[in-house]
Amino acid sequence: MMGKKTLELWVGLFVLAGIVALAVLAFKVGNLTSIDVTDGYTVEARFENIGGLKVKSAITMAGVRIGRVSDISFDKKTYQAVVSLNIDGRYRNIPDDSSVSILTSGLLGEQYIGINAGGSTDYLKPGDQILLTQSALVLENLIGQVMVKLTSNQDTKK
Repeated sequence: MMGKKTLELWVGLFVLAGIVALAVLAFKVGNLTSIDVTDGYTVEARFENIGGLKVKSAITMAGVRIGRVSDISFDKKTYQAVVSLNIDGRYRNIPDDSSVSILTSGLLGEQYIGINAGGSTDYLKPGDQILLTQSALVLENLIGQVMVKLTSNQDTKK
């Protein structure tokens, strides 16, 4: 009788470990493992296309996470996406001529913001707008351009 209870205990522990592993994976995929920004400041960037960028996506500089996307909206006058970047207060010395790009990481295609430092001695302040932006690379558009190029090359050979 004791062997059956031991087996049930081990099965229960194994199931519990599986549930914990699934929860950890869900938090990783949902990008919810990092602590939110403290004492941060918000700057703005405008993009022609943000692809799959989402609120709470990471903002990195030199591969280090320095903030999170706090808001995404649409400007009806310029037809651009307006992205609010909430940057951690420890990083108040980002040059105001820096550029931002929407990049993709991982197998799931998670998108995030990458900041490349400029050379200015003036720094970004709360409410500033980053003017140098590079939109997301949309795979469907890229494939469409390749297909158009291939068909135009075939037409010229005939």
